[in-house]
Amino acid sequence: MYPPSRKDFISLTLSDQHSCTYNNAKHRRQSCWRKWKQLSRLQRSIVLFLLALLMVFGLLSYPSLSGQWRDMEDWLVLEDREMKAILPGVKPVAGLAMGKMLGPTVGPALGPAIGPGLILEGIPEPHQQKVPFIPKPLTKVRECWRGAMIEADQADEVLPSANEKDDAAAAGPEKPEDAAPLAPVSVGPVDRLEAVRDAFRHAWKGYKDYAWGHDELKPVSKSFGEWFGLGLTLVDALDTMWILGLKTEFAEARQWVETELLFSKNVDVNLFESTIRILGGLLSTYHLSGDTLFLDKAKDIGSRLMPAFKTPSKIPFSDVNIGKGTAHPPRWTSDSTLAEVTSVQLEFRELSRLTQDPQYQEAVNEVMRQVHKLPGKHDGLVPMFINTNSGQFTHKGVYTLGARADSYYEYLLKQWIQGGKTEDDLLQDYLEAVEGVKKHLLRTTGPSRLTFVGELSHNRFNPKMDHLVCFLPGTLALGAHNGLPEEHMELAKQLMETCHQMYVQMETGLSPEIAHFNLHSQNGRDVDVKPADRHNLLRPETIESLFYLYRFTQDPKYRDWGWDILQSFNTYTKVPSGGYTSINNVRDPLNPGPRDKMESFFLGETLKYLFLLFSDDPELLDLDRYVFNTEAHPLPIWPSAPA
Repeated sequence: MYPPSRKDFISLTLSDQHSCTYNNAKHRRQSCWRKWKQLSRLQRSIVLFLLALLMVFGLLSYPSLSGQWRDMEDWLVLEDREMKAILPGVKPVAGLAMGKMLGPTVGPALGPAIGPGLILEGIPEPHQQKVPFIPKPLTKVRECWRGAMIEADQADEVLPSANEKDDAAAAGPEKPEDAAPLAPVSVGPVDRLEAVRDAFRHAWKGYKDYAWGHDELKPVSKSFGEWFGLGLTLVDALDTMWILGLKTEFAEARQWVETELLFSKNVDVNLFESTIRILGGLLSTYHLSGDTLFLDKAKDIGSRLMPAFKTPSKIPFSDVNIGKGTAHPPRWTSDSTLAEVTSVQLEFRELSRLTQDPQYQEAVNEVMRQVHKLPGKHDGLVPMFINTNSGQFTHKGVYTLGARADSYYEYLLKQWIQGGKTEDDLLQDYLEAVEGVKKHLLRTTGPSRLTFVGELSHNRFNPKMDHLVCFLPGTLALGAHNGLPEEHMELAKQLMETCHQMYVQMETGLSPEIAHFNLHSQNGRDVDVKPADRHNLLRPETIESLFYLYRFTQDPKYRDWGWDILQSFNTYTKVPSGGYTSINNVRDPLNPGPRDKMESFFLGETLKYLFLLFSDDPELLDLDRYVFNTEAHPLPIWPSAPA
């Protein structure tokens, strides 16, 4: 069989020399369109949806990227016309275009910070040529017992070009209308009182600009946080403004209290926090100013808090709805913390004295009577929780002077002092507690022999000490001043040194929230800090104790320690646009990590105690005439009954 015949073809393409070159583009376009038409309607819809989604994401990301560059430029823009003189004896430092001066810092490795980790150097002296500043690497922030993950971008060091140097030199001095003149720099001692006033004004500026009438300032995001909706920061700071002599700021705040502070709103408040901050703040401001507006407001909030005491055991609930007049425990338990129920007594007792209405004092005195006779104490040390139904201690076996128990011990002594030293049960409980601390909680570190107060959990010692415990040196010193054993003062000095070391052993000069102490000397460090405990909330306890120790000993080192702390606050927590922020990491001076929150106690306590520490006037809140509540609000010591 023969194979089929094969036919061959020859293809020949003829083209005109004047015709255009063929590139097949039209056919390719037709081919793509044909393929698109071959897709089903569903497939074409999916493709179009994905394309539209990509376009939306692109549009959304564009302003975000632009905003980040604008934020970066805000950190770096430094204008000479915003320069102001700072404290006498310290070189002036340029501020931001929008903002205030950051306080000066004296000492090695510390400088005024414009942003976290940013230190400005190379400031020109007056009448010299204007030279561009060279900022060090900066951190750009994006964003409880009593109390945010922050992302940070490191910017490279910016060096001026030769042209920029020439332009700056050619520009010459700025016109007088464009720049505020630099005040002469004094060679005298730094005015530390004025430095505290400046810090307060800076914090108040942030609050007034971005959080006026709200509970807390969020200085980094220039916004506010709400807890009770009662202007906590403003009310907490009233007596501080009076003590610092800030008349304009006080008048502004008083006007808000008169017209805007209302307690009839339907809101749950914490009995303890609202008592120490609001009731205590109003009572204190009334005593200092004599203005009955504050007493009237104190009566209003005090009466609205009383439903908390209507429990089967007379141990108060933790929360009160001040609008509805109802109270309840937390959702997760029927317990209250011991510090909460035993640290409202100073305020309610004083309210009874002023109003001649005994119901307030009777309610809080009943709590103390019950706690006095309860079983379950350990040589004067008390558990952290108490049940509002049974009136008995719960979670027994755990003893601490930190969170949830701290101010119980503080108020034992202060109630005894407030009442004219006549209530023996209070004194007995306090003295027993001090002996219990010495017996069970006191230890010394291996490296430097620092004395510290740890915790006891079911007979197991834990070398953990909250910063809150740094109230204890001041309380011990106050007791010794009022006739208690002199050894209390010696212990106060030892613990004061330890609290000081919690600051100076940190790279930022600021204490962590919680420290762990080394009982052995293997690594040479007294203080270890776990990553979760490295935050600083601008707390006052160490400065409070420095104030007491200086008042009673007149040792200037306590003032110097307080000054160092203020400088560290100015360096690592001050926000250029106004306010101070708590930080995430006291071990990292280059990136301390702003948490974007200024607690009300920074104005109510921290700055107040700093001012009192630096004051040379022993009559300013004489400690023989006033006793401070746990939020630093001074209340008068009652006159002794005639013999």
